[in-house]
Amino acid sequence: MNKVIKYGDNVDTDVIIPARYLNTTNKQELTSHAMEDIDPDFHKKITAGDIIVAGKNFGCGSSREHAPIVIKESGIALIIAESFARIFYRNSINIGLAIIESPEAAKEINEGDELSVDFENGLITNKSQNGKEYKVAPFPEFLQGIINGGGLVAVAASGELH
Repeated sequence: MNKVIKYGDNVDTDVIIPARYLNTTNKQELTSHAMEDIDPDFHKKITAGDIIVAGKNFGCGSSREHAPIVIKESGIALIIAESFARIFYRNSINIGLAIIESPEAAKEINEGDELSVDFENGLITNKSQNGKEYKVAPFPEFLQGIINGGGLVAVAASGELH
């Protein structure tokens, strides 16, 4: 089970990782600044496997790949949002960060809730809300392979890309 950290609408890539820190390639340094402009304690409260739940248009703004990278490197296992900016969605898949669009789940899940997610069957279960379930489109096998393999580049390098 994984706990939820919740944000609102239009969380842009400059909020996810402010541009002023993009002069470093050190992932640990970048991760320490993730979300700091809206949640200064983000990097302190994350436990590996936690889940971000957000409103509409998560990841809008510039197309920087740093945004999903720092989220994944911080230990976040999944982002559930009402909707994602298209480039952020694709960048997330490319680097192996699981993301799910579910307007109903995004609206009803609360900060601190504990969730379990079955990607194969497309089911989000909120253990903190008496097992409330949300049905979502299951990840296609090829997409599960990219995410489980650590991203598109890692999967292609392994020769397992179909």
